[in-house]
Amino acid sequence: MITPCVVDASVGIKLFLNEEDSEIVADLFADHLANTSAQLIAVPGFFFVECTSILRKAVRLNGYDAAQARSDIADLVHMGLYTIPTDSLVGTAFEIASVYGASAYDSCYVALSDQLGVPLLTADTRLINCLQGSPYNVMTVADYFATVS
Repeated sequence: MITPCVVDASVGIKLFLNEEDSEIVADLFADHLANTSAQLIAVPGFFFVECTSILRKAVRLNGYDAAQARSDIADLVHMGLYTIPTDSLVGTAFEIASVYGASAYDSCYVALSDQLGVPLLTADTRLINCLQGSPYNVMTVADYFATVS
């Protein structure tokens, strides 16, 4: 069983778009769905908007099926992810963005991870590089599974 974590949209979207580490992400979410009351996967509220935006872009630019995208969005919304309002994150996110040069959006994920005391899983290597040497626990899905296995 997985341990609690925060996932960003670059990880969540791998459930639907066939990308590197999609199989690992499917396992992560399967563990969450088997234990929804444990609140294993946390996200800020805008996670769903970011995933929707990525799917819309996949439909528009890559020929992803629009009906499938609609179904993916509905599935994501009904997964019971532990969702935190962003108003509790933006102050810390501003500080993280200011110090490390990450975007405010990415910094909200980092702030949530820090607030909950759990790792942030991302496929965004730029974010990982920005926060290297920082006190924040940001890692790839593969690295996360290597540590919990």
